[in-house]
Amino acid sequence: MTLTTFNPFDLQIDRLFEDAVKTMGTGRPACNVWEDPDHFYVQMALPGWDAKDINIKVEDGVVTLKGAREEKAPESPTYFVHELGWPAFARSFTLPTNVSDANATAAFKDGVLTVEFAKREEAKPRQITINVQ
Repeated sequence: MTLTTFNPFDLQIDRLFEDAVKTMGTGRPACNVWEDPDHFYVQMALPGWDAKDINIKVEDGVVTLKGAREEKAPESPTYFVHELGWPAFARSFTLPTNVSDANATAAFKDGVLTVEFAKREEAKPRQITINVQ
Protein backbone atom coordinates (compact mmCIF):
# COMPACT_ATOMS: atom_id res chain seq x y z
CA MET A 1 0.00 0.00 0.00
CA THR A 2 1.29 3.44 -0.95
CA LEU A 3 0.81 6.31 1.46
CA THR A 4 0.54 9.87 0.23
CA THR A 5 0.60 13.00 2.30
CA PHE A 6 -2.24 15.50 2.25
CA ASN A 7 -1.28 18.67 0.44
CA PRO A 8 -3.83 21.52 0.45
CA PHE A 9 -1.97 23.16 -2.44
CA ASP A 10 -2.91 20.17 -4.64
CA LEU A 11 -6.58 20.78 -3.84
CA GLN A 12 -6.25 24.42 -4.83
CA ILE A 13 -4.63 23.48 -8.14
CA ASP A 14 -7.38 20.91 -8.80
CA ARG A 15 -10.09 23.48 -8.03
CA LEU A 16 -8.41 26.08 -10.24
CA PHE A 17 -8.24 23.61 -13.12
CA GLU A 18 -11.90 22.56 -12.68
CA ASP A 19 -13.04 26.19 -12.62
CA ALA A 20 -11.05 26.94 -15.77
CA VAL A 21 -12.59 24.00 -17.60
CA LYS A 22 -16.11 25.05 -16.51
CA THR A 23 -15.66 28.54 -17.92
CA MET A 24 -14.35 27.43 -21.28
CA GLY A 25 -16.79 27.77 -24.15
CA THR A 26 -19.20 24.89 -23.86
CA GLY A 27 -21.30 25.96 -26.81
CA ARG A 28 -24.35 26.28 -24.63
CA PRO A 29 -25.61 29.00 -22.32
CA ALA A 30 -25.60 28.71 -18.54
CA CYS A 31 -28.92 27.81 -16.91
CA ASN A 32 -30.67 27.78 -13.57
CA VAL A 33 -33.62 25.46 -12.96
CA TRP A 34 -35.56 25.66 -9.71
CA GLU A 35 -38.98 25.51 -8.11
CA ASP A 36 -40.91 27.21 -5.37
CA PRO A 37 -44.21 26.05 -3.83
CA ASP A 38 -46.28 27.38 -6.77
CA HIS A 39 -44.02 27.42 -9.83
CA PHE A 40 -41.20 25.71 -11.72
CA TYR A 41 -38.61 27.90 -13.49
CA VAL A 42 -36.02 27.56 -16.23
CA GLN A 43 -33.65 30.51 -16.54
CA MET A 44 -30.97 30.96 -19.19
CA ALA A 45 -28.22 33.57 -19.57
CA LEU A 46 -28.25 34.92 -23.13
CA PRO A 47 -26.30 38.19 -23.16
CA GLY A 48 -26.32 39.89 -26.54
CA TRP A 49 -29.22 37.80 -27.88
CA ASP A 50 -32.58 39.10 -29.11
CA ALA A 51 -35.86 37.47 -28.10
CA LYS A 52 -36.73 37.02 -31.78
CA ASP A 53 -33.79 34.59 -32.16
CA ILE A 54 -35.01 32.27 -29.36
CA ASN A 55 -37.60 29.50 -29.63
CA ILE A 56 -39.26 27.71 -26.68
CA LYS A 57 -41.14 24.47 -27.27
CA VAL A 58 -42.83 22.03 -24.87
CA GLU A 59 -43.50 18.51 -26.09
CA ASP A 60 -44.12 15.28 -24.17
CA GLY A 61 -43.11 16.83 -20.84
CA VAL A 62 -39.84 18.28 -22.12
CA VAL A 63 -39.15 21.99 -22.58
CA THR A 64 -36.57 22.81 -25.26
CA LEU A 65 -34.99 26.23 -25.63
CA LYS A 66 -33.25 26.86 -28.95
CA GLY A 67 -31.57 29.84 -30.46
CA ALA A 68 -29.96 30.63 -33.77
CA ARG A 69 -28.45 33.83 -35.08
CA GLU A 70 -25.85 35.08 -37.48
CA GLU A 71 -22.51 35.73 -35.87
CA LYS A 72 -21.28 39.19 -36.80
CA ALA A 73 -17.52 38.80 -36.73
CA PRO A 74 -15.11 41.24 -38.32
CA GLU A 75 -13.38 40.13 -41.48
CA SER A 76 -10.39 37.87 -40.81
CA PRO A 77 -10.41 38.21 -37.04
CA THR A 78 -7.35 37.26 -35.05
CA TYR A 79 -8.83 35.93 -31.85
CA PHE A 80 -6.64 35.40 -28.82
CA VAL A 81 -9.59 34.22 -26.73
CA HIS A 82 -13.02 33.46 -28.20
CA GLU A 83 -15.47 32.35 -25.52
CA LEU A 84 -18.38 34.70 -26.17
CA GLY A 85 -21.09 34.18 -28.69
CA TRP A 86 -22.28 30.98 -30.23
CA PRO A 87 -24.31 31.04 -33.42
CA ALA A 88 -26.74 28.40 -32.12
CA PHE A 89 -27.69 26.52 -28.96
CA ALA A 90 -30.26 24.01 -27.73
CA ARG A 91 -31.03 22.93 -24.17
CA SER A 92 -33.79 20.58 -23.04
CA PHE A 93 -35.18 19.92 -19.59
CA THR A 94 -37.70 17.32 -18.47
CA LEU A 95 -40.56 18.98 -16.66
CA PRO A 96 -41.79 17.49 -13.38
CA THR A 97 -45.17 15.81 -13.62
CA ASN A 98 -46.66 18.31 -11.16
CA VAL A 99 -46.39 21.31 -13.54
CA SER A 100 -48.71 22.47 -16.29
CA ASP A 101 -47.42 23.90 -19.53
CA ALA A 102 -50.84 25.31 -20.46
CA ASN A 103 -50.20 28.77 -18.98
CA ALA A 104 -46.41 28.92 -19.19
CA THR A 105 -44.91 32.38 -19.56
CA ALA A 106 -41.53 33.60 -20.75
CA ALA A 107 -39.78 36.89 -20.05
CA PHE A 108 -36.53 38.20 -21.52
CA LYS A 109 -34.83 41.02 -19.63
CA ASP A 110 -31.20 42.18 -19.50
CA GLY A 111 -30.00 39.12 -21.41
CA VAL A 112 -31.72 36.64 -19.09
CA LEU A 113 -34.57 34.44 -20.32
CA THR A 114 -36.94 33.13 -17.63
CA VAL A 115 -39.62 30.55 -18.40
CA GLU A 116 -42.23 30.00 -15.68
CA PHE A 117 -44.56 27.02 -15.35
CA ALA A 118 -47.38 26.93 -12.80
CA LYS A 119 -47.73 23.84 -10.68
CA ARG A 120 -51.00 21.93 -10.98
CA GLU A 121 -53.40 22.74 -8.15
CA GLU A 122 -54.02 19.06 -7.45
CA ALA A 123 -50.27 18.47 -7.14
CA LYS A 124 -49.62 21.23 -4.62
CA PRO A 125 -49.26 20.22 -0.99
CA ARG A 126 -52.37 20.82 1.03
CA GLN A 127 -53.31 20.59 4.63
CA ILE A 128 -56.01 18.14 5.65
CA THR A 129 -57.95 19.04 8.75
CA ILE A 130 -58.92 16.33 11.20
CA ASN A 131 -62.56 16.18 12.18
CA VAL A 132 -62.97 15.26 15.82
CA GLN A 133 -66.02 13.11 16.48
